[in-house]
Amino acid sequence: MTQEDNNRDAANWERRAIEKLATDALLEQRRRRRWGIFFKLLGFAYLTFILMLAVDWPDSGDGLTDGKKHTAMVRMSGVINSRGDASAEQIISGLQSAFEDKGTAGVVLLINSPGGSPVQAGIINDEIRRLRAKYPNIPVHAVVEDVCASGGYYVAVAADKIYVDKASIIGSIGVLMDGFGFTGTMDKLGVERRLLTAGENKGFLDPFSPQNANHKAHAQQMLAEIHQQFIKVVREGRGDRLKETPDMFSGLMWSGAKSIEMGLADGLGTVDTVARDVFKAEDVREYTVKPNFVEKLSRQLGADMAESAANALNRFSLR
Repeated sequence: MTQEDNNRDAANWERRAIEKLATDALLEQRRRRRWGIFFKLLGFAYLTFILMLAVDWPDSGDGLTDGKKHTAMVRMSGVINSRGDASAEQIISGLQSAFEDKGTAGVVLLINSPGGSPVQAGIINDEIRRLRAKYPNIPVHAVVEDVCASGGYYVAVAADKIYVDKASIIGSIGVLMDGFGFTGTMDKLGVERRLLTAGENKGFLDPFSPQNANHKAHAQQMLAEIHQQFIKVVREGRGDRLKETPDMFSGLMWSGAKSIEMGLADGLGTVDTVARDVFKAEDVREYTVKPNFVEKLSRQLGADMAESAANALNRFSLR
């Protein structure tokens, strides 16, 4: 083989090597492009899925504004607070939709709550009274499941009538403020409390300081004031039906059967019996506002962790 042939073979080998490298690079580029497209589509599909979950899709058959006569139902379950399912915002939104529907024959507020924030309960009570005045031809009745205590009852008395099960728990007309004192534990651990304030009462009911007699007296005065507001709301809501006893406003609770005797409730009933026998509209449609996926996720991630921690130290509620 001549030198010329050797040079030609070397040149061919180099060309083939370069072509192979170029081909491999092109294939790798195409592979990366395909994977890039795949992951982009996957990300888009995931985002679409999240957005679909975030949309508060209405339940099939619930809250339909077709004008047909029906009983509108709104649930109030759990502790009444500003961020939960039983917040004033959630409950009022559902009630407003229920009253505004032209086919609503009557509204049922289905209650299963131990109470909670006096402010949130008061806002709901006020709105029910406003809606009753605005829609005088649409009655609103409260139906109690397991429990309607304290703030839950504060809301219930705004209704035209209250129906219970004979074993429901009713009452707890009172106000509480609870917390903890850690001064003894701190002394045992050798922990020194260093609290700086501007204002002699700024450390009001601080759990890490000894209880102040003046602060305690002031707290009791506030509780008594709000208790009287609660009693007034009950008396206004129940009127002559109320058969007052010395312990009615003491914070005690009674069975549903006993509550009827005391005038705290009007009779035995469920959502179905009220719809069928009272409103004469057996078709029950739910107007409860349900939190969407984003709201649920926010709560699970601890959106109100700080508030819960504060409440654990010093809670003030109608419970």
